[in-house]
Amino acid sequence: MEYTVRDVNIYYEIVGSGIPVVMIHGWSPDHRLMKGCMEPIFQSIDAPWQRIYFDLPGMGKTKGQSWITGTDQMLEVILQFIDGIIPNQHFVVAGESYGGYLARGVIKERTSLVDGLLLICPIAIHETQRTHAPAFQVLEKDETLLAGLSEEDRKYFEGITVIQNKKVWESFREDILPGLKVADYDFLSQSLGQHVPYSIDVDQIERPYTQPTLLVMGRQDSAVGYRDHWQLIENYPRASFVILDKAGHNLQIEQDVLFGELVKEWLNRVLAENG
Repeated sequence: MEYTVRDVNIYYEIVGSGIPVVMIHGWSPDHRLMKGCMEPIFQSIDAPWQRIYFDLPGMGKTKGQSWITGTDQMLEVILQFIDGIIPNQHFVVAGESYGGYLARGVIKERTSLVDGLLLICPIAIHETQRTHAPAFQVLEKDETLLAGLSEEDRKYFEGITVIQNKKVWESFREDILPGLKVADYDFLSQSLGQHVPYSIDVDQIERPYTQPTLLVMGRQDSAVGYRDHWQLIENYPRASFVILDKAGHNLQIEQDVLFGELVKEWLNRVLAENG
């Protein structure tokens, strides 16, 4: 399906019915990143959740437009999309990496409507994410597997993945790699990339966000790290703050079992508060 914001035709998919959960993927993959790791969780529980997956402009099946010159405009697209798809409804938001940065913008602008927040390896402080992140390291490597990959696929997989085995590769191949291969990198670098930080402090909120929250980070995440994230914790008095070992920027597939249990516990908290 598509929903149009100005001249941006946003591709989206809806699965299930019940409480809406808006899924915001990261920079350059597409909706399959979130769908791949979240659907197995929802399919394993008996609860009323409506999952809304969509492609951000310049990624997946949603084309970018030149007027989207930074995160301010990207957030406005997301807010108009949410207002159009689920007008005046309460919802839950989940964001991964750059999507976690955008999700905090949704919290700032739609606080009273958001009943729960999940942040997966989110960008915390854009200006220091690289310098404060740990150095990249690989903790598990299957050389036979890697030798059988194409040069392009191996480059994508090896460049960010801490656990390089068959199981993680298969999830990466299905959930993440397709989006990486179709992203509009010219748009990402030349248009959206002009102003990646918000023009305001997105984490300077009027009052703490008191709905059930889960922040989950990878101990070996060399992309955004985990150190900066503790500075966000007082904004979320109902947050679980979890750092997983043997997990990098794709912890949802590297530590999928723990990730699934953490998300289910968070969903239960959301239901208990708002069911």
